[in-house]
Amino acid sequence: MSSVLLAFRDSERNLEVLQQMRDEEGWDSWLPVAELSLIEIPEFAEFISEELSICELAVVEIMKLKLSGKSYFEELEDALNIARNPDSRDLVLEGRLRMERGLHHFEEGDFDCARDDFDWAEIRLKSVAKASRNHDLSLLNKAAFHQSIGEPFMALHTYSEIARDAGHANETIAISRLQAGRILINFGKEYDAIRNLFNAHMYGIKAGLIDLAVEAGAIFVEVAWPYQNESAERMIKQTMNAKPKSAGDTEPSIEIHPEDAEGVFKWCTAQVLRDYGGKDRPDIRAMLMLSRTCNQTALFENLLKSPMLVEDLQLAELCIEFVEEKEDWASRILEISSALAPIDEDQ
Repeated sequence: MSSVLLAFRDSERNLEVLQQMRDEEGWDSWLPVAELSLIEIPEFAEFISEELSICELAVVEIMKLKLSGKSYFEELEDALNIARNPDSRDLVLEGRLRMERGLHHFEEGDFDCARDDFDWAEIRLKSVAKASRNHDLSLLNKAAFHQSIGEPFMALHTYSEIARDAGHANETIAISRLQAGRILINFGKEYDAIRNLFNAHMYGIKAGLIDLAVEAGAIFVEVAWPYQNESAERMIKQTMNAKPKSAGDTEPSIEIHPEDAEGVFKWCTAQVLRDYGGKDRPDIRAMLMLSRTCNQTALFENLLKSPMLVEDLQLAELCIEFVEEKEDWASRILEISSALAPIDEDQ
């Protein structure tokens, strides 16, 4: 949670103090903090309302309606009129609102109108607020739109607009590289996919998006593992030196240094094995299965000795395949299965 909201929750009401904290977090206006507050501390949005413009207040109201599951299209059109009005003109929020309208049209199945709004919003925000939070969101939403309607090349093109040296947020770079990597794998472009997935992993770590970093890292290891070569250039240098290919260029040979493949695998494993609990642990299951391919099952030694700490039935059923003495795991599987079995009310 934002330090501003934590302070507000702890009864801080000095606007100058809160603004200093806001500025230290990198926000240049109260709107994103007000929107964030709607999830857990909605009274903050009311507290800060006098510091918001008429257009920003309209955006907050739309977010309230969205979070409550209510219809908001009329309010969205009203907000757009406010953003266009010469007396309250806000070019950035006009772009943001067109993006919101694009999302609404997409949810309603009107893909033509959605496409128009996503394109318009991205172009506007690129011109008036490039690499800002709103511009980043417009790029990710536009790319996701293309993916969802079966236009993967258009999605790739949009993700390519998110350059690593253009000031975009680490979160945006991480998400874009993960999705680009997935698309490239589907088209058999392993060299480019590996590079994108490694970047997604690294930027996910920088952004504190641990689940994303694990996901990207696991896919990177799975694809890259067969191409290990001790004389290979390290991935950091490979990604830094990568250049766009021209039409007709041959696909470069794939060579991955073993320290990169093993390092990413060990990092991801350490994250998912922080605890073994939870009734659905696809993260541990995925890494455990991958460990067999990578001959890294020794990293799961403590897990395989701890059946009583596992609550996920599928994970327990997977673990039993990795041990010679199966009695403890068989007993644990039976316990979990019994706990999940429906109760017969007639008995």
